[in-house]
Amino acid sequence: MLKKGLVALTLIAGSALFYSFTKVNPQQQVLRTIVIDAGHGIMKNGGYNGARGSYSYEDEICLSVSKKLVSMVSNELPGVKIIETRPTKYITALHERADIANQNRGDLFVSIHVNAMPPIQKREFLGYTNQVYYTGKGKKKKKHTKKVPRYRYYEVPNTSEKGTQTYIWGAHKSEDKEVAVRENAPMLAEENYKEKYGEIDPNSPEFVALSLVKTKQFGKRSVTLAGLVEEEFAKVGRISGGAHQRQVGIWVLQATAMPSILVETGFITNPQEEEYLNSESGQMEIAQCITNALKNYITWLEKKQTTTGSLTTYNSESAKATTTPYSFLETIENNEKKGLTK
Repeated sequence: MLKKGLVALTLIAGSALFYSFTKVNPQQQVLRTIVIDAGHGIMKNGGYNGARGSYSYEDEICLSVSKKLVSMVSNELPGVKIIETRPTKYITALHERADIANQNRGDLFVSIHVNAMPPIQKREFLGYTNQVYYTGKGKKKKKHTKKVPRYRYYEVPNTSEKGTQTYIWGAHKSEDKEVAVRENAPMLAEENYKEKYGEIDPNSPEFVALSLVKTKQFGKRSVTLAGLVEEEFAKVGRISGGAHQRQVGIWVLQATAMPSILVETGFITNPQEEEYLNSESGQMEIAQCITNALKNYITWLEKKQTTTGSLTTYNSESAKATTTPYSFLETIENNEKKGLTK
């Protein structure tokens, strides 16, 4: 796997690196900015965009839970900056959500959603009817009748599913994630970045190589956080559906240049779950579970930082010390085998 990624690589110029595994102050804050994304939202024509229950809408639940999560994280993690992609009841376009996250250089993207099941297709037997058909042609043409069944087709709500699920972007979307990482490198967002770093080509072999490494790291962090979120839900008695890769691509997950998860907080099509999702106690419990998971995630990152003595940050001096993409990626590969790379 390593050799395949090195075929097209050339020597790395010091100013071309945007990330490097470097030693930092052990007390450095591992998580500075969290982007909280309230799914869906009311459209310009006043219509709802998300799933619908028997009396409520996903759009409203997502916003309410997100607001509680913002408040809770602000209180329990006062050193962390919170960015909201949808601060009001109105919808924010998907590409704008990713742009907001990337432009604010988020360290983490958490999207809040509500699950739903499609209705169950049913049919009712209504009896038989006579159907006329013909055989032969001309003088040999004969009329026949036969009995055929008649059905009434209808739908009924699927109320059986319940519980939570947390998603990361699908493996088939890793290339899109890598492009997002590459095009939203922190140095490219800085003013007068060319004066600081020189001419940087996001499509250069060395940039691509480091973006691939960073994307792999984001994947590991996303999986870890998704698992921590589901563990917290299980602790309070929710049915945990576990962490998954979404087989159909989710734009906000693949287009954000940071670890990212999407939390399905429950099934609005289940009457008991709908009641829970709309209740103050239920929404507070959901927000607390996610907040606890974020605190555990920070502890995990800090432990990794202590173990490796490093964080993934840009450092021009260490970049100059890196001689070739092979030596850089070989170090990362060896650290992964030892379980050291975050």
